[in-house]
Amino acid sequence: MKKKHFIIAVITIMISCNSQGKRPLMGKTIYQQELNASYKDASKSPLKKKDLKEFKGLDFFPIDTSFIVKARFTKIKNAPIFKMATTTNRKPLYKEYGLLNFTLNEKNHVLTIYQSQNDLEDEAYKDFLFLPFTDTTSGDESYGGGRYMDVMTTDITRDNTIVLNFNNTYNPYCAYNEKYSCPLTPRKNHLEIAIKVGIKAFKKL
Repeated sequence: MKKKHFIIAVITIMISCNSQGKRPLMGKTIYQQELNASYKDASKSPLKKKDLKEFKGLDFFPIDTSFIVKARFTKIKNAPIFKMATTTNRKPLYKEYGLLNFTLNEKNHVLTIYQSQNDLEDEAYKDFLFLPFTDTTSGDESYGGGRYMDVMTTDITRDNTIVLNFNNTYNPYCAYNEKYSCPLTPRKNHLEIAIKVGIKAFKKL
């Protein structure tokens, strides 16, 4: 019995040491932790080698649940396919999918949500919608080209509402590395309000 207890004690110590030696994921929410983990992974990170070497986590505004809002979704019928401007000469095909009307800081706002025509051909991304926006922090505390939010067609409820969580935003890859080609936020998707939640501007080395 003493031998059995000794073995159990050793295993317990080993597990405890391993858990203490393992670095915790960076970020205050699951979303932030997963985003940081993907940027830390050299196999898929958009960061340049010198930035990745010193990477300790992305910079976020403090979490604020007042920036989680319910929006009224209105489908745009017979919207034409157009070529969206990017940071390069690339012109990906998009379509205006719908309008999102919501109230934030006691003001009414509207954003246009888009659907990538290329994503429709990919089974893994066919339900994804694209929501870019700029606000009064753009070019200062947040990336000047705007921030992105991913939502899905399946997020739209039967009563045509959708929850927008501005805490869960991300920068386009070109904010970290100019080799990428990123869609530019259409002017109509500028919000005359400071969205001080979500991802901040990246400070390159």
